[in-house]
Amino acid sequence: MSLHDVWQLSFGFLSKKPVCVQPVDENLSTDAGLLIFRQWDERQHLTQGFAEQLDDSRRDPAHTMLEMVRSRTFGILAGYEDQNDHDALRTDAVFKLLADRLPEDDDLASQPTLSRFENAITPKSLLRLEEWFIERFVNSFDEPPRELTLDVDVFDDPTHGKQQLTFFHGYYKQYQYLVRAFTCAENDQVVLPVLLHGTADVGLGVTDDLQRIVQALRARFPDVLIRLRADSGFAKPRLYEACERWDIDYSIGIGMYPPLQRNSEKLLENAVDQYEATGQPQRLFTGFDYQAQSWHQPRWVVVKCEANAQGTNRRAVVTNRRGARTLPEGVYDEYSERGESENRNKELKCELCADRLSDHRYMANGFRMFLHCLAHNLLVSLRQAIADPPAEATSGKYLDQDAVPAEAGTPHQRRQYFNRRRKADPLGEGQASTWRMRLIKVAARIKVTARRVRVFLSGSWPYLHHFRDVGQALLTDS
Repeated sequence: MSLHDVWQLSFGFLSKKPVCVQPVDENLSTDAGLLIFRQWDERQHLTQGFAEQLDDSRRDPAHTMLEMVRSRTFGILAGYEDQNDHDALRTDAVFKLLADRLPEDDDLASQPTLSRFENAITPKSLLRLEEWFIERFVNSFDEPPRELTLDVDVFDDPTHGKQQLTFFHGYYKQYQYLVRAFTCAENDQVVLPVLLHGTADVGLGVTDDLQRIVQALRARFPDVLIRLRADSGFAKPRLYEACERWDIDYSIGIGMYPPLQRNSEKLLENAVDQYEATGQPQRLFTGFDYQAQSWHQPRWVVVKCEANAQGTNRRAVVTNRRGARTLPEGVYDEYSERGESENRNKELKCELCADRLSDHRYMANGFRMFLHCLAHNLLVSLRQAIADPPAEATSGKYLDQDAVPAEAGTPHQRRQYFNRRRKADPLGEGQASTWRMRLIKVAARIKVTARRVRVFLSGSWPYLHHFRDVGQALLTDS
């Protein structure tokens, strides 16, 4: 426990009385909302399963692997993404509770200890973590899914030192790593993250990673329909061929090459003519077989032509999806919904600070990236459990595959589903920063008695009802 010197500050901005500030010798914390995530983690066994994949050659350590994993994971959730933050957090009463310690127990691991922890991770541990992420994803479904949509994308991870395998990237104009992540559109989970060197081709090893995921899914759910979506950076013949070989429906962006432009020129002219005649934005679609020189067979390409006040725009997708030849618009709109998965990557990078890979060793930074993904999956799994829309809210709608195929669902119907899910979420849209501000960041007083640990929250806290609603929903469903 940290005891501070007695001091007092007096501010005079309030005309009626001075405002005096002084420390108190009590167990106080500013992150009491993490207790909800710790309870959820206790049910899901996420941090425990993660820590079990790590090798520990130490003898009689003062801080276990599990304790340090929890310190870093819950710290990331609360906005403490750096190891240095834990020099202060190691005495925090709530962080001690998260690590199964009482506030009066010994302090948690310091920054040097956590640095040694991250740098001691072995390649075998990283490989086991990859398999663990896939296994956790497969086991995350209470009932066998009928179909799953995998999105694969990369985001840049700028670096500001001499980290191993960081290089200057001409497009991003910075020294960096690349993070590639498979995510699932149905439950927002990071399925498999990979840290690539700074100038790596985005498709480096992607078919091998996809094969591992597909094999694990088909072993558990033999009849599941698997779909893959990706942008034009992944438009590689080997990925098309792998999907066709493994019976995966794919929709992958492709550049507007001259043959595609020629085949869609008339449609673009029609879009422009209709816009000029009506003054209303136009979206027209066409589809045709196309075979690039590097392809061993023709493939179906859907082209969207837009005309509006901003000008014209054309985009193309190569696909083997069922219904693509009948409803090209539906296939393209379903491909466009990968933007929802891009939001998960944005949360991971910007709100959970996965771009703070500041260790020197590449292996240590790869492990740190796994910690950020663990924090992400812990958050979104709780968000999914709390914000799961009632069955009657989706019956007969776009998700009811017996009534309407996914390809035939209109953009309006798909937006309705996402809006219903967000409305059911007691924290609104439920972005990671929203959960942090409205649920995690709350001051509390912790008192340890002979029979229990009591946590006192302020009755005037504006978001107290969010804490109550999420906590009650979590305990009711246990």
